[in-house]
Order: sequence, then C-alpha cells, then structure tokens
Amino acid sequence: EQLVESGGGLVQAGGSLTLSCTASGFAFDDYALGWFRQAPGKEREGLASIDSIDDTTIYAASVKGRFTISRDTKRSASLQMTSLQVEDTAVYYCAAGPFGRLDVEEFDYWGQGTQVTVSS
Repeated sequence: EQLVESGGGLVQAGGSLTLSCTASGFAFDDYALGWFRQAPGKEREGLASIDSIDDTTIYAASVKGRFTISRDTKRSASLQMTSLQVEDTAVYYCAAGPFGRLDVEEFDYWGQGTQVTVSS
C-alpha cells in the first residue's frame, strides 16, 4: 500500500498551489482521504478530509474557504490551495483511513510528504 504526494514547491504569499496524491496497492476509493501538514516544531495538523460514501468534506478553520479537497480518479486526489500565507509553510501529507475526519490517529496509510514553502 502506497500513497505518493506531488505538487509541492515554493510560492509567493497570495499565490496558489495544487497538491496531488496518488495511491497504489489498495482500494483507495473505499477509504476516506485526508490532507495534513506539519511545520517544524509543531504537531501534525488535519486540514481537510473527504469521505468514501458521498464525498462529504470537512475543513479545518485555518484553511476553510482557501483550500479544496477532491477525488480526481479512483486512485488520485488533490488539494487546491489558494491565498497562501507564510504560515501555510509546512510538509503536506495525504492519508487514507476509514473515516472522513481530521484526526491523525484515524488514518492508516500515509504518504511521505511534500514540502510547501510560502515566501513573503
């Protein structure tokens, strides 16, 4: 089972970036998908999730209205990020689990992460 993130990079404040997550080795569309991030010295933070039943989405207050999670195919998903701020700088992870919530403990499969850096 594997998840691979891509699309990270350097962007100026106010800019946009789209992250992608591609799955292999398991039935990705049977799982809820979540996006998380971890900044240096901070705990991993849940940002957005989409469930496997009816694609219900949940967003953290810090990103609601700026980030959009979606399933693109049976094996891929994305996180569209707009109005990026310096404090959005972190390593971003996608994860799959049974429930569409934002709790790190509830996700079973994790990608290796992709760095997003927002400059002022």
